[in-house]
Amino acid sequence: MKFRKIKYLFILFVAFFFFGGTPVEFGTEGTFFHGFMIPKPVISIGLGTNLKDIRIRSSAGMKIYEVKTDYNLIADDADEVQIKGGGEKLTEKYVILLAHAKEREEADQLAAAFKVKFDGKVYVAEDREADAAGVFEVKLGDFLTRGDALTKVAEINAAGVKDVWIDREEVVEEPSRPIWMVLDDELKSLGRDSVLYFIPANPQSFLTLNGRSYRGFLTMTGGTPKGVVLVNVVNLEDYLKSVVPGELSPGQFGALEALKAQAVAARTYALKNKGQYKSLGFDLVSTPRSQLYVGMSSEHPLSTRAVDETRGEVLKYRGELINALYTSTCGGKTEDAENVFAGRPVPYLKSVECSYEKQPEWQIEARTPVAPITVDGRNANLDVALLLGLGIVPMGAEPLDFRQGASFDEAVEWIKDTRRLLGIKEPVFAPGPASLSFVSLARLLVDAFDWKDKIEQLLLPGEVDFILKDMPQVQGKDRRPLAYCFQSGLFPASVRTGDPQRSVGRAELAMALARVVKDYKDFFQTGLFRAAGKGTIEIGKDFERKTLHLSNHVRLLRTIDGETTFATKLTLLGGENIRWLEREGQVAYLEVFFPPNSNVLDRSSRFNRWQARKTRQELEAHINESYPIGELVDLKVKSRGDSGRAIELVLTGADNSATVRGFQIRAALGLRDTLFVVDRAYDEEGRVELFTFSGRGWGHGVGLCQVGAYGMAVAGGKYQDILKKYYSGIKLDKIY
Repeated sequence: MKFRKIKYLFILFVAFFFFGGTPVEFGTEGTFFHGFMIPKPVISIGLGTNLKDIRIRSSAGMKIYEVKTDYNLIADDADEVQIKGGGEKLTEKYVILLAHAKEREEADQLAAAFKVKFDGKVYVAEDREADAAGVFEVKLGDFLTRGDALTKVAEINAAGVKDVWIDREEVVEEPSRPIWMVLDDELKSLGRDSVLYFIPANPQSFLTLNGRSYRGFLTMTGGTPKGVVLVNVVNLEDYLKSVVPGELSPGQFGALEALKAQAVAARTYALKNKGQYKSLGFDLVSTPRSQLYVGMSSEHPLSTRAVDETRGEVLKYRGELINALYTSTCGGKTEDAENVFAGRPVPYLKSVECSYEKQPEWQIEARTPVAPITVDGRNANLDVALLLGLGIVPMGAEPLDFRQGASFDEAVEWIKDTRRLLGIKEPVFAPGPASLSFVSLARLLVDAFDWKDKIEQLLLPGEVDFILKDMPQVQGKDRRPLAYCFQSGLFPASVRTGDPQRSVGRAELAMALARVVKDYKDFFQTGLFRAAGKGTIEIGKDFERKTLHLSNHVRLLRTIDGETTFATKLTLLGGENIRWLEREGQVAYLEVFFPPNSNVLDRSSRFNRWQARKTRQELEAHINESYPIGELVDLKVKSRGDSGRAIELVLTGADNSATVRGFQIRAALGLRDTLFVVDRAYDEEGRVELFTFSGRGWGHGVGLCQVGAYGMAVAGGKYQDILKKYYSGIKLDKIY
């Protein structure tokens, strides 16, 4: 035991010497380890604990050292190493969480009061996995089974303490077997307390762990309270190159200023919470408990640019780094930190509206009105607009009347233009003059698009007879083409019970050809609306912007919740997804996909508004995992924060009641956020049988709203303004 203490002291000394013995966030020089340099500042990220199977590869060789009383070089130029953990036997225990507090002193006072009331071990522990760092929990335990914990909870409730819950914790027993390592096809045994360093052979190479590549180098430590632990030691800026796109996807939210804001927030959070897991030998975890970090695979040029252009920038309040919390979608308004997490108010984490005073608006108008055209109750205008945009249907000063019948020559010309669009040159299409009916149109389509094999091989005789059973007048070679067009949805269903020899309307012809085009290829271009000018629109993202000219006859379409309608005027705020068709260098078809009508900055998030339905039984089972209330009778929001989020929730059960506060409400109900209202459906006996939660937001709702930051960036906001909006009273500082 004495030797083990000496060994860990030596490892700590080596770490101190390795990192230069100074706060890593204030250095600009490099840190060396046997010739491998990591520029300062350096951060260590826990990639996993209780590991049983580790496979590390190198892009161009690696050195492996075992740390004992000195550095023992195990391999000088290894390509791959596989390690099997030391046989830890995992069990579980249960504890009762009595209370939590932001400050240690407050937690100690609560613990002292509980020790007087209850038998058993009452102690204070820091919650290292809390969304806000520095939360202290007052616990009672341990209990081997949940049943034992439930019995104790009943005793605690009887003493007048209601707001307690049960938590499960993993226990790692001392391993009885060594760690095994396969290196160069040779099996080697290592002590269960071994410490290994995996160092790239040259500065350009990198290491890969179980398929994920990482900059910097890796260390492995056995015999910790969490078994085998693997750590990535990496430069902070390189770490951020993975974190920023992991937390705010450049592909979906490709606004540079938003990514810059995310970079500064993530850098500040990392430095503020550095050393949070020092008892396990690293600073932060790689999961969203700290910040999502998956190595080089998530890196993106735009987010890397955001990291580089904000290098060394952090956020401070009264000269101190802030705890830069951020949330995915705030639902229109963020919340005060103390209403979500336990503790005192945090002056820079206050509730703010997710809106922008300088929000621009653009209007686009269509000069050509669109008269409604329906076929069998279906809106034919969408198909007409598609053919107009593709150049198949003529677009002149006098628009065609699509309520009129089409001529045979007109149908032939439209079909020829469709063939040219699709690149069809064979077979030669030169039909002779005829009248235009659905029977003759079916023959034209089969000949023009060479569907003869389709109707011979894919259409059964019995199907032809079934489809045309009400059309005895259709005989001979006309039967299969007509049946195929009905089966493929090219012709209106009403024709099957009517006269197939009747004339074809222009709208009906347009619908048939639009279906043909859509089955062949998607001709739409897509992008992001940024701004509008006189007869123009600007589209694109940061790396590419383009100006498009609008046709005088442009068709404007609005899509909300999957329903598309025509519009004579569109009002856009920027950031809307659009798709368009160009004809002769001008936009002839423009469709805008609108989020729900709102001006909030996070309106583009699919979690800005949501709904969740839960039966009483499933909600009851989930609640009783932590709050033993028995059969769920009802639940009620007792108080709300400034944003409307529930900050106190009463759960009423047949056996007991419990009050849940802050962020625990989200976990207790299994919801995306705590900004919600509840509707109920009742059974015949008057009991609630279904809870419907209508809510907004995703996350804890405190600090920077990530999708809101994107919305503000699209509207022209700079990253400094974004950060000052969501973090009250802060200042930006450059520390290296």
